[in-house]
Amino acid sequence: MSMAAASTASLTAHQLLVFLLQIGVLLGCAVLLGRLAARFGLPALVGELTAGVLLGPSVFGALLPSASAWLLPADPGQSDLVGAVAQVGVLLLVAITGAHVDFALIRRRRRAVGLVSLGSIVLPLAVGLAMGFLLPGALMAPGVGRPTFALFVGVAIAVSALPVIAKTLLDMRLMHRDVGQMIIGAAAISDVAGWLLLSVVSATVVHAGVDAGSVLLSVGVVLVVVAATLLAMRVLGRRADRAGEADRPRIGVTVIVALVALAAAGTHALGLEPILGAFLCGLLISSSGTAARRMLDSLRPVVVSVLAPLYFVSAGMRVDLAALSRPPVLIAAVTTILAGTLAKFAGGYAGARLCRFGHAESLAIGAGLNARGVVEIVVATVGLQLGVLTNATYTIVVLLAVVTSVVAPATLRAVMRRTTITATEREREREFLGHSG
Repeated sequence: MSMAAASTASLTAHQLLVFLLQIGVLLGCAVLLGRLAARFGLPALVGELTAGVLLGPSVFGALLPSASAWLLPADPGQSDLVGAVAQVGVLLLVAITGAHVDFALIRRRRRAVGLVSLGSIVLPLAVGLAMGFLLPGALMAPGVGRPTFALFVGVAIAVSALPVIAKTLLDMRLMHRDVGQMIIGAAAISDVAGWLLLSVVSATVVHAGVDAGSVLLSVGVVLVVVAATLLAMRVLGRRADRAGEADRPRIGVTVIVALVALAAAGTHALGLEPILGAFLCGLLISSSGTAARRMLDSLRPVVVSVLAPLYFVSAGMRVDLAALSRPPVLIAAVTTILAGTLAKFAGGYAGARLCRFGHAESLAIGAGLNARGVVEIVVATVGLQLGVLTNATYTIVVLLAVVTSVVAPATLRAVMRRTTITATEREREREFLGHSG
């Protein structure tokens, strides 16, 4: 037995070998297909998810079942190893996202941002709830009540993905435009609301059902967690900031990662999603000072290039394309994708029109908020882990994330050709490019 195997007493030599091969193969495929997607102007997320689909039961498992069973065994003791590493990655990714929410922008344009985000959340949430009650019962996991399932579908359709939207705006040089600032502000509010709603729904699952009492209890727990995290992280965040200023960056980074892990553990212990704790920690690290945010950002290359792709490949491997061969599932998939896309678009458009944006600008805002990407994948994974979604429903939600992440940038690009840049926007662009340089 090798020294490496001996040092990990809980793992056999074979399990360690398979684990290391899994990491290498999954990351290699993620990088290749992620870069290929980027060459076609698509988010890397699309390529990483596609890599997972190809390595999963739909392709690799169907074409080479023996090789698939050896490299990717169904044994939870083996598969959970990669899952645990991927979970750490998504927690850090969500924390980094939370640390870059622009509170100053939200405060400056709070009425407009509030109306746009409200429209882009409430309408798709209502459509999702209705669809949750109308979708075939075969798409519900055994033992799950219809109200709980409907709530989960509502949340899945209502969310946006701030990381995908922000990267799209930067790539298209729209961050300095009024439309871009409105999209990013509304997406930030949508992100916060999405994680809160996901935690409320998850708590109702833990409490075995949806009723007024359990929902109120879940909301109350979420509010208490937000308040407690705010108080605790402000104190600890300042200490992390001082650690960075004292030229002890490694200590500061360790403190930051520890805070993210503890915040995630805290919300998980309360029956909420660990993701919520990580996101709240990111928000509060951001508010504690620039040094703490820089320390968290120093983890970005590893998180974005290694840990997050591993998570998305793992998520793609759970997709079951064979389920789409069943007409009821295929009809449900097409209906959900169309309804979810149109509802999100219409909600953002209506909110923008209420704020007196023009027709073209409102179309752009509705299109920009439609990208779901990372957040949708996390929601789908949580639903599968909680036993709310079946593999078929999970596949539908992941497809919604992929389709909207592809369609949103293309639509936004087409619509923005019809708008003109104002003098104020040109000045903001010069300032933005100056700070970027």
